[in-house]
Amino acid sequence: MRFLYYLSDGIIPFIFIIIVGYGLLNKINIFDVFIEGAVDGFKTVYKILPTLIGLMVMVGILRVSGCLDYLVAFMKPVSRITGFPSELLPLVVVKMFSSSAATSLLIDIYKQAGPDSYLGTLASVIMSCSETIFYTMSIYFVTAKVTKTRYTLIGALIAGAAGIAASMIIV
Repeated sequence: MRFLYYLSDGIIPFIFIIIVGYGLLNKINIFDVFIEGAVDGFKTVYKILPTLIGLMVMVGILRVSGCLDYLVAFMKPVSRITGFPSELLPLVVVKMFSSSAATSLLIDIYKQAGPDSYLGTLASVIMSCSETIFYTMSIYFVTAKVTKTRYTLIGALIAGAAGIAASMIIV
């Protein structure tokens, strides 16, 4: 087991040495290539920053305005029919937009029901079996300059529902 600790501590420096060594052997100007990559990274951040800010503001407004409560109240009859705990509806809705905001809701669930309770376990598995649909779509589509999304949202929502259903079956 101790070997794995040493291996995990040394893997990143080892990869760094391999990359630098490869560049030196092939007479590549490593620093210039690094600078080009950093500039490309900043260009990507510049492109997606408005989307990120918009999503963060939207999640904040959704939580603070009470709109999330209205949305959960609207969805409660469906959760009663399916047997899904209505206490987890805010987590499911927010997870579609922001994983970090959903994590804060998950911590609230842990505080109220406990991490080993049915709700805590189900919430944990839901967090693992679902994706930040709108965040992922907006970031990837902006970066890749995709304008025709066709059925992506519908497919992602169906996959999210399948993940939630699988979570309920597993737990």
